Amino acid sequence: MPNSIPERLSALDASFLAVESPLAPMHVGWVASFDPPDGGPTTAEELIAHIAERLEHAHRYRQKLADVPLGVHDPVWVDDPDFDPARHLHVADGDVVDEVLSTPLPRDRPLWEMWVSGDPPTIVGKAHHCMVDGTAVVELGNLLLDAEPDAPAPAGGDWAPSPEPNPGQRLGRAIADRIGETAGLLATPLRLATNLRALPRTARMVSHTVLPPAPPSPLNLHGSGRRHHTRVTRSLDEVRTIRRAFGVTPNDVVLAACAGALHAFLDPPGALKVMVPADVRSAGDSASGNRISFVFLELPVHEPDPLERLQAIHRATDQRRRDEEAERLDDAFGVLALTPKPLQRTLAHAFAHPRLFNLTISSVPGPAVTRYLRGCRLRTVHSAVPLSAHHGLSIGVVTVARNACLGIYSDPATVPDADALAGHLDAAFDELLDLAADA
Repeated sequence: MPNSIPERLSALDASFLAVESPLAPMHVGWVASFDPPDGGPTTAEELIAHIAERLEHAHRYRQKLADVPLGVHDPVWVDDPDFDPARHLHVADGDVVDEVLSTPLPRDRPLWEMWVSGDPPTIVGKAHHCMVDGTAVVELGNLLLDAEPDAPAPAGGDWAPSPEPNPGQRLGRAIADRIGETAGLLATPLRLATNLRALPRTARMVSHTVLPPAPPSPLNLHGSGRRHHTRVTRSLDEVRTIRRAFGVTPNDVVLAACAGALHAFLDPPGALKVMVPADVRSAGDSASGNRISFVFLELPVHEPDPLERLQAIHRATDQRRRDEEAERLDDAFGVLALTPKPLQRTLAHAFAHPRLFNLTISSVPGPAVTRYLRGCRLRTVHSAVPLSAHHGLSIGVVTVARNACLGIYSDPATVPDADALAGHLDAAFDELLDLAADA
């Protein structure tokens, strides 16, 4: 049954729209590669038809944004009456990865596109960050992929677009929402006062981890809107070997390998402040939109000893977990949602500023077991974590079955030799494996 009340962008979702510019397209991207099916080659058209059929069950992928008159509130999601999968699903002609990821999504239609190849089976996709985070992209994979190569298609959907509310209706709803939020803002000090014991810890967290400025870095120069995507794949067993040898977490291993790669890549290698997204989605949260918070920590790129880099990262991440930094910052985002829209926009730009962090390193768990797309076995998924203005590099990690897939996403105007960084990343993993063998 169609939902008669359009869902509004959250303050966090809207922030990804606010910081987008021609030089900073804010879509989440991915490159998924597959093995051909056992029955022989497949075509891009066959895969596109399969994807279009599955997307009948993904309502957000048939919706577009509708602005509120006078900018009274954030946009709402409305059904696109002209939705046509052919406007979003395209046959890839050659290597289209960098071109696709460099092109902003048009805002007059649902905010996603996929480019599909049949030989070899590959999907290059993107969806706006206001629509999905890394976990939501994985949820899309759960819809498109099957546990068996010959799984039957799900029953067809009976979707019909709900009528789009007219500008007057959107304005009236926005004013009513604002009145309710103002009442909530007035009650916020009272709610906070009931938990005074938590305020000193929150204040220490903000002052110790969020507010200290990131150091100047060649990764944070004025760049371009062009994007380059480089892919590295390592065995997940290698990550587990290092984790067990030194009593750290898989995320610690990834961060240490990235620090080692940057140590070899940057001249001179200096400490960097990294932003690490953290999933705070609960069982009752929607699979679409963003339910992420962030952890900030120093990445010891300047440290020459790889074991000390790993141990320093483990100490820092362990402290962040004990301080519940991600959860406390998520609470702060909840209060931010009650503030006036101009202030939200200002804070969104401040939060994306290079003085807050130098780069993003994101890890997302993908399917842990074999999955198939119309009989094609999923082999790797490499993500592209969006770059805000004056940020030249991000690294996204997706674990898929037995692989750790690392996507190096860069602005070639700022980081012209990112392919060399991929070689350093392989070498950093090998270095940690050698240390694990001797431990």
